[in-house]
Amino acid sequence: MQLKVVETPKDEAPRAVKPPVDPSTLSHRHLLEGDFWRRIPAYANVSEAEFLDHKWQMKQTITRVDKLLAALQGLVSPQFIVDAEEGFRHAPMAVRVSPYLLSLVDWTKPYEDPLRRQFIPLSSTRLPDHPQLRFDSLNEQGDAPVQGLTHRYPDKALFLALDTCPVYCRFCTRSYAVGPDTDQAELEKLSLKANAQRWEAIFTYVASRPELEDIVISGGDSYNLRADQIREIGHRLLDIPHVARMRFATKGPAVMPQKILTDDEWFKALVEVVHRGRSMAKDVVLHTHFNHPNEITGITKRAMDRLFGEGVTVRNQSVLQRGVNDQVETMTTLVKRLAHVNVQPYYVYVHDLVKGVEELRTTVDTAEYLEKSVRGTTAGFNTPTFVVDAPGGGGKRVVHSFEHYDRVTGISVYTAPSVKPGQFFLYFDPIHLLPEAGQMRWKDPAEHSKMVQEALDRAQARARR
Repeated sequence: MQLKVVETPKDEAPRAVKPPVDPSTLSHRHLLEGDFWRRIPAYANVSEAEFLDHKWQMKQTITRVDKLLAALQGLVSPQFIVDAEEGFRHAPMAVRVSPYLLSLVDWTKPYEDPLRRQFIPLSSTRLPDHPQLRFDSLNEQGDAPVQGLTHRYPDKALFLALDTCPVYCRFCTRSYAVGPDTDQAELEKLSLKANAQRWEAIFTYVASRPELEDIVISGGDSYNLRADQIREIGHRLLDIPHVARMRFATKGPAVMPQKILTDDEWFKALVEVVHRGRSMAKDVVLHTHFNHPNEITGITKRAMDRLFGEGVTVRNQSVLQRGVNDQVETMTTLVKRLAHVNVQPYYVYVHDLVKGVEELRTTVDTAEYLEKSVRGTTAGFNTPTFVVDAPGGGGKRVVHSFEHYDRVTGISVYTAPSVKPGQFFLYFDPIHLLPEAGQMRWKDPAEHSKMVQEALDRAQARARR
């Protein structure tokens, strides 16, 4: 039997098997363009050339609360100004906001805006910290053989090269070290300044451990390293025979993409290390940190295109935050927009237990739901893995891999057999999002240890099966 071939006329599209696509589902391709910064009175007369200059961005970056609030005069209500002023008094992180970032906030809705939530604290939204919260909740210092190097995983280490960033995120898990001291007297920050002697001890340790193949250069933020420091760290690590992979970690492209476009020396230094690594069959990449689709603009795409043109791989790590990216539509748009600008979505972290930002945390249950909803909307290699960075040093665990999860008490228990065998690591959902029965138990301090022990007992019973 011969099959009959039906030819489609040249001026007609092939027969559709799916209904026409809703144009709104392609919104991830629509990037903010134009002189959007002129909506801010302070930047109304700033030219495009100035705004795209990384030196101008750095010089105009706001590092004092009074200057930030002065820049917002006329954009927000007096009540908001008072609310933010009081919020900063209790914040563990100092203020540092770039003009680019400030211009992306929708100041007609400052309380709801997802970017404002990440960088400007408000007293009215502040919630008590979870009673199980501890500084350095990930125990990075406990796993540090030398100051500024965390060696937790068998073949990977975290190199904290410096303690400054182009902006300061409220939710930073390293508020124990990053940025200047704040008014919080109880917070004593560890000094991790860029220091040749400290770095030398790190290079010596890495060279002495043949199992170390993968080094993350972070801080602080590698954006704040000078070009000569990028070269020094990159080449010193490439010269160690067993180091095969390297990642420069930075929030910078999300808050100041202008640096990639106009800081030619820094850009050339990064590309030089990437190219030398490739010539040695070693992988050098850039890891960045976008949390919301509104952080990705036409300027971002130009910056990512420049990196892509030089063969620089860029991956993204987001932090799951309530009111920022905890809705399916928002997270899906973020993932697809990242892919649109050639940034590979890599991880979405369940928010760490960080002081002073309890209103930004959400539940493990929310992360599970988001992962199920996002998976299948785009290619698998552009679908992030949702993880809990297990408090106490268990490392990154896939969010649904818990040994036990009680949605009433909000306690989830994880194990890390390849990292710290035999140990159990507990994560705690924010109390205000728990059902009433769970909230009532947390109100009674005598119940705290009981709830923890119940969770451990159930996790241990499962682990024995």
